[in-house]
Amino acid sequence: MPVSINAHQLGLLIDKTVGHIGCDYTAPLNGIRLDVDATHLYAVASDRYTLAVARYRLLHDDKDGHHFARLIPGEYLPSLREWISSQAGATYVRISAEDHYLLFAGTQTELRIAVDPSMEYPDWRGLLRTITQYTVDGDPFPALSASFMSRWAATGDNLRVRVTADQKAVLVFGEDFIGAQMPVRYAGVGPVKDETFDAVRRLWDQTLAAGTEGLDMATDMPADDDRPRYEATKDVYETGESLLHQVLHSGIDMHGKSSTNPDAFLAHVTASVHSWMAYRYLDALHTADPRLAASVVADVAEELDSGEISEFAWDAAKAAGHDPQKWHDEYEAHLKKREAEKAAAATAA
Repeated sequence: MPVSINAHQLGLLIDKTVGHIGCDYTAPLNGIRLDVDATHLYAVASDRYTLAVARYRLLHDDKDGHHFARLIPGEYLPSLREWISSQAGATYVRISAEDHYLLFAGTQTELRIAVDPSMEYPDWRGLLRTITQYTVDGDPFPALSASFMSRWAATGDNLRVRVTADQKAVLVFGEDFIGAQMPVRYAGVGPVKDETFDAVRRLWDQTLAAGTEGLDMATDMPADDDRPRYEATKDVYETGESLLHQVLHSGIDMHGKSSTNPDAFLAHVTASVHSWMAYRYLDALHTADPRLAASVVADVAEELDSGEISEFAWDAAKAAGHDPQKWHDEYEAHLKKREAEKAAAATAA
C-alpha cells in the first residue's frame, strides 16, 4: 500500500539527511533509507560517523498499512530532489515499494528509482535506542542551533564537546582552540519546548522500541570493505593510521628475510623507514597547520590516484635543481652491474 506525503515535506526529509550519506564504497550507507512503519515515514542516512533520522507522521488512511524499507542510492538522489522541486509544494506524492524499484507518483508525472530490496541496513532504531540510554550527571539537555553549529567547520579539525549543564553553554575544544555555544530557548513553536530529555525521548519511544538493545555505532555499522586497496584516502587521520600500519606491517615482514631474501628484506626496511618519516612529517605539519595538512593530504591522494607520481617526482626533482636524468642513468648502470655479477656467479657455480 502506498504512503502519501506532500512534496514540500518530502523535500525536507531529503534535505535534512542527505548531508549524512556515506561514500560509494559502502553500498548500504551510500544513500537515503526510506523506512515506513505503522505511524511514520522516515528518511535515514549515515556515514558511520553521524546518523540522521527525519520523520513525517503519516496520514490517517496510510497508517497501519504496508510497511517497507528501501535504500535510495546516492546517485539517484539529485534526480529525485529535482523531481520533487518540480512539484507544487502542496502536491501529495504517493510512494510505493514495487519489486525492484520505488515509485514516486505526483499529479502529473511519476518517477521510478531502481532499488535493491535485499540490501541490508544497520538497525538504526537499535543504535539510537542505545545512545539515548546513555546517562550523564544531572541529565543536561541543551538545545543547539543547527545554523550556529556549522560555524565550527572553519576550525578544520576534530572537536571535543562538553555538555556542562542545562541551559548553559556547550564547550568546544580543538587544536589550540576553545569555544562555546549557547543553547537556544524554544519560543513555544512546535511540539518540543523547554522540556526534559526524558520527555523528548518519549516522543521516539514507539519508534526506537523496535530496535535491538546494546548496539554501538563504533562496531555495528558497515565498514568500507569495498574500497579498492589502491584508493588513497583524503582524510588526515586515516592517512596517519595507514602510515603507522605500514611501519608495523613492514617491521613484522622483514624478520627472517635478511638471509633468505635480501631484496624483500630491503623493500620492507625501505617501506617501514619511509612510512615512519612520512608519518612524523605529517604529524608535525598537522600540529603546525591543520588546514595545510588536510590540503596536502587531499592533493597527494589525487596525485596517487592519477598514477602519474613518477612524472610528478621527475618534475619536482628538476624544479628543486636536481638532475633526475643522472639519477636514472646511474640506477640503470647499477642494475646492469648487478645482473652481470649474478651471471658471473652462476657461471662460476
